[in-house]
Amino acid sequence: MARTPRSRTLLAIGAALAAVVALVAPMTGTASAAPAPGPLVWSDEFDGAAGSGVDQSKWRFDTGGGGWGNNEHQYYTDTTRNAAKDGSGNLVITARRENPANFQCWYGTCQYTSARLLTRDTFTRAYGRFEARMKLPRGQGIWPAFWMLGGPTWPDNGEIDIMENIGREPNTVHGTIHGPGYSGGGGIGAGYTIGGAFADAFHTFAVDWSPNLIIWYVDGNEYQRRTPADLGGNRWVFDHPFFMIMNLAVGGNWPGYPDGSTTFPQTLTVDYVRVYAPPTTGGGGRISGYGGKCVDVAGAATANGTPIQLWDCNGTGAQSWSWDSDGSVRALGKCMDVTAAGTANGTPIQLYDCNGTGAQRWTFNSGTGQIVNPQSGRCLDATGPSSANGTRLQIWDCAGSDNQRWTRS
Repeated sequence: MARTPRSRTLLAIGAALAAVVALVAPMTGTASAAPAPGPLVWSDEFDGAAGSGVDQSKWRFDTGGGGWGNNEHQYYTDTTRNAAKDGSGNLVITARRENPANFQCWYGTCQYTSARLLTRDTFTRAYGRFEARMKLPRGQGIWPAFWMLGGPTWPDNGEIDIMENIGREPNTVHGTIHGPGYSGGGGIGAGYTIGGAFADAFHTFAVDWSPNLIIWYVDGNEYQRRTPADLGGNRWVFDHPFFMIMNLAVGGNWPGYPDGSTTFPQTLTVDYVRVYAPPTTGGGGRISGYGGKCVDVAGAATANGTPIQLWDCNGTGAQSWSWDSDGSVRALGKCMDVTAAGTANGTPIQLYDCNGTGAQRWTFNSGTGQIVNPQSGRCLDATGPSSANGTRLQIWDCAGSDNQRWTRS
């Protein structure tokens, strides 16, 4: 969407972003209904008095009129003139054709003000369902968005656009991912079209995000899913925490600019924003490896820092591991964790409170039997190599050796 100021490489984004629409034709109807999410972990229901500001323990503001990488015309403010609660449980982001403070933009004296809210300094998370219920604005040159960024270096840290709409397409919203080699107009995404205008009623926009998979929904209807196989050999950069952004842009290379048909003010009304943890996969099973031994929590203890080791398979809870859709591997109510979030060869594996960090994300390759920690790029490894009871597990460069081959059962 509206990129960070560092995204100055988007010189030809107008024609290029139009190509995003053509990558996958807009879809209608339902591919499948959204499954139930996991537990709610963060939300803002926007309750409060009319005219009051947002909860700044949840949202902060980007401000300025530098064009935001897309030659946009608005100046983003942090005032309740442009972002305020309406007293009915909604946040209203308002784009106005005014400039009471004589703000200066990249093109001269600014013509418009609006707001851009984000959770960069208050909330980040990897994986789960990210959802907002919104009523969109309308009009040529109007560009609302609900999206996420993975860090300050764009596109290497990744971007997930949950919902974008441009005023000249009142019936269509877009969902897109951007990363190295598929950024700007080369982003990979699809559109979703309904029978009327999205500005006529509230609609719910969401993604389910898990390791190697992102699924988009409108009103609970799935319309797109993306995996590393869609990237043409480029890197998948969606295995680390992202933060959320909501904004209402005016003009830009993709939507074009307001014309005589565009009326102001325009409003993006937000009923709620909610984030859910991924659902769990249910019961656990054992992980067996070198010498036929099982991955085991030492002493069946649950204290943070308890070693994870090899031990004779015995069917106890200390050897019953569930693989959750957030990428975590769990036993005894806690997570398999790389000590101190390390990435070096030889960093030991422990049991620790589940916290959603990269130190607790794992992928299993059934073809090679490797269990990989994406944050480090290294494999679960039996030290030594040894298969003696009590052999500590660690991460190490993936070598395809027997002490890095595992079986799930």
